[in-house]
Amino acid sequence: MAGAATQSRTPGGPGPAEPEETCSWRCSEHGGRPVELFCRRCGRCVCALCPVLGGHRGHPVALARDEAARVQKLIQECLEHLATKKQQHVGNITQIEVVTEKLKAHAESSKAWLKEKFTELRLLLDEEEVLAKKFVDKNMQLALQGYREQAESCEKQVDVMNELSSRIWSIGQEPNPIQLLQAYTAIELEMQRHMSLPELSHPVPQSFEPVKSFFKDFTEAMQSMLQTPLDIRLKENLKCQLSGSSSTKPGTLLKISPSPERSLLLKYARTPTLDPDTMHARLRLSADRLTLRCGLVGSLGPTPALRFDKLWQVLGRDCFAAGRHYWEVDVQEAGCGWWVGAAYPSLRRRGATAAARLGCNRQSWCLKRYDLEYWAFHDCQRSRLRPRGDPDRLGVFLDYEAGVLAFYDVRDESNCRNFHTHTVDCLQICVFPVVLGMTPRALHVPSKCSTTEAHPQSWQIFLNDSNFLICGLF
Repeated sequence: MAGAATQSRTPGGPGPAEPEETCSWRCSEHGGRPVELFCRRCGRCVCALCPVLGGHRGHPVALARDEAARVQKLIQECLEHLATKKQQHVGNITQIEVVTEKLKAHAESSKAWLKEKFTELRLLLDEEEVLAKKFVDKNMQLALQGYREQAESCEKQVDVMNELSSRIWSIGQEPNPIQLLQAYTAIELEMQRHMSLPELSHPVPQSFEPVKSFFKDFTEAMQSMLQTPLDIRLKENLKCQLSGSSSTKPGTLLKISPSPERSLLLKYARTPTLDPDTMHARLRLSADRLTLRCGLVGSLGPTPALRFDKLWQVLGRDCFAAGRHYWEVDVQEAGCGWWVGAAYPSLRRRGATAAARLGCNRQSWCLKRYDLEYWAFHDCQRSRLRPRGDPDRLGVFLDYEAGVLAFYDVRDESNCRNFHTHTVDCLQICVFPVVLGMTPRALHVPSKCSTTEAHPQSWQIFLNDSNFLICGLF
């Protein structure tokens, strides 16, 4: 083929000796001239005459060593990307294992509760007790099967990533630029197929509380109800849907896309109002309870029992106790540092200890920026984040039943990029959205936000010298 480099030895002759790695690759079209260039259109190494007189005339070419350096850089970027992708799969497996253990414990506690109730009417309920336990076990096994399948799938992907990383690393260690380029060309398409990040998997918790509630009422009218099979009785009772407030089947995993469409999140949009009774004395709240400012001195008057006395904080009026919720926080003018997150209502109001600080206890989660670094905090544990750029607006999504708190970088009006995702154990607990910042300016909630939802949503705003805009979402 024209311009193809062939490996051959040139007989000795006059002139200086050429390096071995150059002499071993010569052009078959032009009298065995050493190859020095790389044709980017054809993906071949060629000699200096091929782009001028040979079959590669007019093709874009570059020095083989320069092209090899560029490929080395691409290989390094690919290895870093694969490491991130592998870490996400490992994280998915960890999430599944944690929820699996919780599900087993929850199933065992549910069966113990059922056993206690059935002992009161043992002679009549022996058969019913067996049916109820089988019902719990059946759905637990369905859920575990789903988790196992997802975990096995993630493990297979991790094996693929390990094997591909090993191959790419071996190519990157090749000292001969010609062999490196040919090996890279052969694997380039496979590398490109693995450049997209996987979906984040979060197991949806299963609850057997509805079964327990059903049998509590069942004891009052057992004789007539035993004539109907257990499955039918559970379906007839609206509060005994096995999946609680959701309609997901056992073993379902919640998939969180790294770059979801913003319009999908806006279906759960919320706009906050603030509670002056919880506000620190140095803060000032507007009459419509949408704008918050910092005062030069503390306000006079009695101190409500719910007020934060040390940290510059104010609590929202209500909290999220069910469903899905999404809100956005404008951090463009927040200065060199800010905190955004969510907390349980048990977050301490008195003092400035870890029990009252966002992300420093089991009652709160947050995403933090300080100087040029980004961190995710919970229970004094932190994880370093490395976003592609500094966000101007953050989106926060809470799925209460699934136990997921996700942070998004809202770059434009159509798309978001996943920043970090927490697993939140929020069953039977209210969750407050939280914002905390760093410069004494103003915080404003636009009054034109949609108020078509059932009631004002709960927010908790933390200020320690900051300017935040909590965006109104329609």
